[in-house]
Amino acid sequence: MSEKAVELKGIYKAYKTGFTMKKVNALNGVDLVINKGEVFGYLGPNGSGKTTTLKLIMGIIYPDSGEIEVMSKSPYDISVKEKIGFLPESPYFYDYLTAVEFLDFYARLFSIPRGVRNERIRRLLKSVGLEERADEPLRRFSRGMLQRIGIAQALINDPEIVFLDEPMSGLDPLGRAEVKEIIQGLKREGKTIVFSSHILPDVEAIADRVGIIVEGKIRDVGNLDRMLDDRVSFVEVTVYGLDHDLLKSLKGKVEVKRTLGDRTVLLIDGAENINEVIDYLRSLKISIESVEPIRVTLEELFLSEIKGKTK
Repeated sequence: MSEKAVELKGIYKAYKTGFTMKKVNALNGVDLVINKGEVFGYLGPNGSGKTTTLKLIMGIIYPDSGEIEVMSKSPYDISVKEKIGFLPESPYFYDYLTAVEFLDFYARLFSIPRGVRNERIRRLLKSVGLEERADEPLRRFSRGMLQRIGIAQALINDPEIVFLDEPMSGLDPLGRAEVKEIIQGLKREGKTIVFSSHILPDVEAIADRVGIIVEGKIRDVGNLDRMLDDRVSFVEVTVYGLDHDLLKSLKGKVEVKRTLGDRTVLLIDGAENINEVIDYLRSLKISIESVEPIRVTLEELFLSEIKGKTK
């Protein structure tokens, strides 16, 4: 059984907003477990409660009710905060500090000895690909470079758990690839990474598990393969020798995806149609080369959860 890095039980959180101080429920009974050493993708539309959840886990704000444990301790325990790294969605960096000065500033906040922090700063700059830009002021950095120096800042205290709020937002494909590589490197080091993102193909590429939150409630959480395999949308069947007349008899039950010579690739939707069509083809001695389930993408799953089409 996996060791828990974070556990939330029955978390409720509400805010009062606007001139009338209207109460808005941000989280409504959230139960969530994040395992040690995994990359956990936290998904949800704007205003769903993602950032509120991260702030609660890090002990920045307090829940109205419920229990939170981080590494089996309270998130408000100083010893826990020393083991956490965080990159917010829209961080502010000091424009006129160099990369080295910037990281040195944060290292001093953790009272890291000079010798240790100098070696760690050098190593972090190398790991995020900014070793050659160490003495340049941050105002000269691109958006992608700022994200990378931000991740280095989140790692300056050598944390066990790293929280990244929308780390790939606003980046071009190269910048996103660089951030994904850094996250995968952190996983190889045994760190727990929790990140939120709107860029679902990137989440699908690097997350071990994901949680989907909508209107302050967890709609689904688990291993990506399990979540997506449970929602097979079509089955792709490749057959030989399917003539035109026989294809007519299958109208309404299959869709022809493509035809190459005497090979036809069919798309079949629905469990009943799948069994019926395959049994029918076999009864006619039609040669079936392959039967391949086509599962939904993470994006399709995410949109279906938002629209309330699934549990």
